[in-house]
Amino acid sequence: MKTAFFSAHRFERDYFNKTVGARHELIWIEAQLTETTAIMAIGCKAICIFVNDDGSEKVLKKLKESGIEFLVLRSAGFNHVDLKAAKVLGMRIARVPEYSPYAVAEHTVALMLALNRHLIKANNRIRDGNFSLDGLTGFDMHGKTVGIIGLGKVGKAVASIVHGFGCSILAYDPIPDTNLEKQYAIEFTNVESLCKRSDIITLHAPLTEETKYLINKKRIDQMKRGVMLINTSRGGLVNTKDVIAGLKSGQIGYLGLDVYEEEKGLFFEDHSSEILQDDVIARLMTFQNVLITSHQAFLTDTALQNIADITIQNLDDFEKQRACPNEIGI
Repeated sequence: MKTAFFSAHRFERDYFNKTVGARHELIWIEAQLTETTAIMAIGCKAICIFVNDDGSEKVLKKLKESGIEFLVLRSAGFNHVDLKAAKVLGMRIARVPEYSPYAVAEHTVALMLALNRHLIKANNRIRDGNFSLDGLTGFDMHGKTVGIIGLGKVGKAVASIVHGFGCSILAYDPIPDTNLEKQYAIEFTNVESLCKRSDIITLHAPLTEETKYLINKKRIDQMKRGVMLINTSRGGLVNTKDVIAGLKSGQIGYLGLDVYEEEKGLFFEDHSSEILQDDVIARLMTFQNVLITSHQAFLTDTALQNIADITIQNLDDFEKQRACPNEIGI
């Protein structure tokens, strides 16, 4: 089956080419899927998109007019796709529900450790011949309270790691897992209590209408002064302007981001020869206590191979008109 891969990146192609064999013809398109670029899928029966592609109703209609019947996602999240419109158009959609929760969880804790022990600053000093330790004091993770918002597979993996450090764990999830309470001594609580009591807060919730700007001025004001905030989930969970105000006041002492609410058109691309047009992220980059990575938490060889394997399997199921376990319903 001929399939157009939008937002195609060099780092993923080898994994897909190794997996697909002769089963499908993959058309690699570096451009993001938009209402304008949708025409590039003409001649294909399916498309494959990534997290910042546009799956709105207008785009889906153009794809349908071009003969697209199937849409497969190279991601677990699907908030960028209008599922209701897809159903009306008769388009089947599948995702990769799990590729490697450990990859994202380990990156989450890497951000915690790098911020806490000032590793970027220390490395830059050494390269400049400055071996001073002034200003590099961190804190013991052992004994600190980590608040985890969202205990899906990634949240559970984070809980496992920080439990190993000897952290106390608070968690909020709409469906508390009593087994985890015993396994990692997790105390389930509400978001307000978690914000008030946590030294470190890490976000692992899906982006929905209910979770949009979950972290805002009100929540930040409830947090401990000097709190560490980590987001490797979805950028829209955080009101970035409120976070900047919290950084300026010292209410937020450390900020680690792998996602950003306006990352579309910015992340995954090289803008090093351009003048940065996003004033908000430019302001974030001026803080010494902020560490930003470009949506790379998933980026391990294990995760990339799993994404390729599951995506190709989804295409197989659609082509053969059989039930697909990863198909998204309404």
